[in-house]
Amino acid sequence: MKNFPMFVKTEGRRIVIVGGGESAAQKLRLALKTEADIEVAADTITPEIEALVQQGRVAGRSSAIDSDFFDNCAIAFVATGCPGADAAVSEIARASGALVNVVDQPDMSLAYTPSIVDRQPLVVAIGTEGAAPLLARMTKTAIEAMLEPRIGDLAAFCGRLRGRVKAMIPADRRRAFWAWAYGGSPRALFAAGREREAFREINMAIENEGVLPQEESAPVSLVGAGPGGADLITMRGVQRLQEADIIFYDRLVDPEILELARRDCERVYVGKRPGAHAWPQDRINGLIVSAAKKGMRVVRLKCGDPGVFGRADEEISALKQAGLSYELVPGVTAASAAAAAIGRPLSRRGETDAIVLATAQRADGAAPAELGRCLKPGAAAAFYMGVGAAARIETALLDAGLAPSASITIVSRAGRSGQRKLDVPLSDLKGVCQQSKDLAPAIIFADIPRETKRNVMPMREVRTA
Repeated sequence: MKNFPMFVKTEGRRIVIVGGGESAAQKLRLALKTEADIEVAADTITPEIEALVQQGRVAGRSSAIDSDFFDNCAIAFVATGCPGADAAVSEIARASGALVNVVDQPDMSLAYTPSIVDRQPLVVAIGTEGAAPLLARMTKTAIEAMLEPRIGDLAAFCGRLRGRVKAMIPADRRRAFWAWAYGGSPRALFAAGREREAFREINMAIENEGVLPQEESAPVSLVGAGPGGADLITMRGVQRLQEADIIFYDRLVDPEILELARRDCERVYVGKRPGAHAWPQDRINGLIVSAAKKGMRVVRLKCGDPGVFGRADEEISALKQAGLSYELVPGVTAASAAAAAIGRPLSRRGETDAIVLATAQRADGAAPAELGRCLKPGAAAAFYMGVGAAARIETALLDAGLAPSASITIVSRAGRSGQRKLDVPLSDLKGVCQQSKDLAPAIIFADIPRETKRNVMPMREVRTA
């Protein structure tokens, strides 16, 4: 290592910033996270820094400085914007014994600012010795996803208990106690926003001299993987993948998302292709229940959002019947992803009163009875699993009052490689879906203007092959 990683104590000390521009403001934002006294030396400062000076959060002075300015200084940031002034100030700071960071001048610096993941008091610093700053930021993003937002609150609470734990729990039980507190039910409760329950469990375990409660099996997590890209799964979804002992995943789940799981996690493919029944739902339900009863942490990973046409209700029913707990971890649903991918808002102020998420076919292949009735003037409709039922959608939209020339948008493989967008007249929808290859999975969008008048003819049933 060319640089030794170390955390510098700032409580009761000063952080000084020489310079008043945007670069200085960026360092100031970092300094404000500490308990140091902060002082800025500059003749001209940004409105942001001026506001902080006026509020008394930062002390301000002119840029005329001497060696006394750096007394009791933990860190000195130099960001004048002038190479000559930067060099002169850094020399004074060095001579005073301060740790100096000169912005964008590594040769003049004694210390460097890492990428930081802040879950105070848990802080992760990432550095690449200046070789790959983009990689440092990418690593920060990955770690941000690993650490749930409330993990710092749990660390702070447990930190306050260390003396009590040492006094009440025998030494041979402490390690297991802390492993449970940070990796067992207390952490899960914190992550779910149930801090009081976590406090109660931890305090009871301390009162019991470190004898831990018999933990129930972890809830089965029905996790939405989002539309495809690994960067669109939620932070909670990533956390569940990293906790899982076994993952049951769908056909449309991107392999990159599975890479977010622990390497020793078992992965079971239960994908179902259209028209194929190699993995009937009852069999999937049985596998999930069986794994959970064995005490495994189970993730059922579904593309999109498990609660939107994801058959989550059938899996939830099976879990309830087996007396097993579960949680739903939402994901970005296909309609939102497809709309974002083409730069289309799902709603438009003054034009859209309702957003309709609809499927054009039931599990048995029949047409949903309410398909046409939910298509009302002022609605924006997004049809799931619509390629094979394009004739039904075309008929329903015509009966809703749309003209045959109305523009319909098909978004295929939204957010994935091979994404396609087709704008077709309503009258051509069926033909395009039948003739175009590899459109599925796709979302079909249609807007029903407010002034649309529904056709008086009753809904026509159209059967698809």
